[in-house]
Formats: sequence, C-alpha cells, structure tokens
Amino acid sequence: MKAPPSHLRAETAVWFSSVQEEFELDSHHERLLTKACEAWDRSEEAREAIAEYGMTFEDRFGAPRARPEVAIERDSRLAFARLVRELGLDVAPPVESRPPTLKANR
Repeated sequence: MKAPPSHLRAETAVWFSSVQEEFELDSHHERLLTKACEAWDRSEEAREAIAEYGMTFEDRFGAPRARPEVAIERDSRLAFARLVRELGLDVAPPVESRPPTLKANR
C-alpha cells in the first residue's frame, strides 16, 4: 500500500489510506485518487477563504463581484465528484426515500 502524498491535509490523507485499504487500486487509480484528494483539499481551502473574506467583493466601480474562491470551490467539488465516480467508489445506488408515485402520475 502506497503512503498518502505528504502535501495532503491530515484528514484527507486518512481518507486516502482508507480507500486504499478497502479497494484494490492499480497505479492509474492511485493517481486518480491523489487528484481526488487534491481537489477535495483545494475545495476546502477555498471554502475557508470564503468563510473568512465572504463570497463577494466590490470592484473599483463599487459593483459586487464574486470572489475567485467561489469558482475554485465549485470547480474543485465537481472535480472531486467526477474523480470519485471515475474510480467507482460511489457504487451503491442511493436509497429511494420518497413514497412510490401515484398510479395517475405514471
């Protein structure tokens, strides 16, 4: 089993190791897992910046603009979700929590 990359956050490194224990990964899967972990960390960094500085700033004309971290968080979340799906880590289908549809709606 490969050690988690040293640049990952502690919580992410733990997740990296747990995925390696649960799944048999080829070398290209390990690279995808690393990228997924990096995307997660980047999303968390952006979320922390948003919490500190807010979601918007005023440009030189006084108009509100989204902070760059908003796009970074969004893009990193999407990258993480896609990489997890590519790795097949999210294999269990979600449980249907709604009641069955009415016959008239079918």
